[in-house]
Amino acid sequence: MSYSKPRSIAITTMKNRFLISICTVALLWIADFSAGAQSVPADVLRGEIVSDLKNNILPFWEKYSVDPAGGFYGTVRRDGAPVADAPKGSVLNARILWTFSTAYRLYGDEAYRTLADRAQRYFIDHFIDPRYGGVYWSVKADGTLLETDKQTCACAYAIYGLSEHFRATGNLESLQKSIDIYRVMEEKIKDPVRDGYIESFTREWGIPERQGFDGNANATKTLTHIHVLEAYTSLYKVWRDSGLRGRLGKLVDILTTYLYDSHTHHLVPSCDSEWNSLDDIDPYGHDIEASWLLMEAAKALGDPQVFDKCKEVALGLVDASLKEGINAAAGAMMYERRGNSIRDYFSWWCQAETVVGCVNAWRLTGKPSYLDSALRTWNFIKEKMIDRECGEWFRTVSADGTPRYNEPKASLWNCPYHNSRMGFVADEWISKE
Repeated sequence: MSYSKPRSIAITTMKNRFLISICTVALLWIADFSAGAQSVPADVLRGEIVSDLKNNILPFWEKYSVDPAGGFYGTVRRDGAPVADAPKGSVLNARILWTFSTAYRLYGDEAYRTLADRAQRYFIDHFIDPRYGGVYWSVKADGTLLETDKQTCACAYAIYGLSEHFRATGNLESLQKSIDIYRVMEEKIKDPVRDGYIESFTREWGIPERQGFDGNANATKTLTHIHVLEAYTSLYKVWRDSGLRGRLGKLVDILTTYLYDSHTHHLVPSCDSEWNSLDDIDPYGHDIEASWLLMEAAKALGDPQVFDKCKEVALGLVDASLKEGINAAAGAMMYERRGNSIRDYFSWWCQAETVVGCVNAWRLTGKPSYLDSALRTWNFIKEKMIDRECGEWFRTVSADGTPRYNEPKASLWNCPYHNSRMGFVADEWISKE
């Protein structure tokens, strides 16, 4: 069966106009944080990032996120004050589980193990549906059910967190639960006709009234496939099942063909069931995140042809996002181009993924320009994004360089996963160079 390609080459002409807009936004900045980038060696970059991880990011979550009533608070304000009655989301809890499992695996600190085990127990007991399988979207502050619809991204993050918990601790329950959710995804979420993974379902795996986690999506298939890819890669590292290997290979194929526009070198954010693109969006942050996640999947598969294919696509994604998505004066990655406008604010997760994507491209090619780009973005993070008064990072910095002080540090999507992961991979990757 043949699938239609995502977008036409005509979009490329439109995008050239937006490069002018990007340059205009850059003029709002007074300081050029990219100056002197080449003067700092890789080990210094690694040291600064890891110091922020261990002395700022992880301590904030250790101190402020634990709910004495069970699990972790659903919302924590900028200053660490909890919103005690806030709902608890499955995505946040799965990401906390992944973060502290990885921290324990890499550093062996029993305090990290305690939080990882706490997250594992709460997630299994409150977010996994024992009747229909899969993962609930959210529960109330007391752990009772709130939103029972099944979102594919939540199921993927459950696999990601639980498989990492097994990798870190050897807990067989975590491995079995991640395998169970994988099998549910293959039975209920995978499109049996055109492949790929459908976005949303009811609790009983029917068609939901709301499409997508926010109820506004009009797409059957989206960049949630990135998170399925990272989940299946994580599970395959600890469970070498032949069926899982085949599905991981198929995910690589989907992301490098139907969800990648080879003309623009950007990902296709949303599609209908037949893989037709539904939006005109260049998702800079997701582009550069997917670049290194593809390479991790290729390494896990160990197939030289897959590796070469992923490398070509990965570098295409990095180069396009750096060329079109970076505010040059700030040294920071803007969110995305959406139609005739640029979402030009700077989100914390886009900056973290830019650092990781650039370090990965440097490792692939040996080109110092990629390391310079990682440093340039890290300089922005140091200057504008790290909250030196209250700890952790600001979630968003506006285009004029002002942090959005009223945004919470923890909420449904705000979590320690992106910036802690940047620290983990910097520690592992750069120290080996």
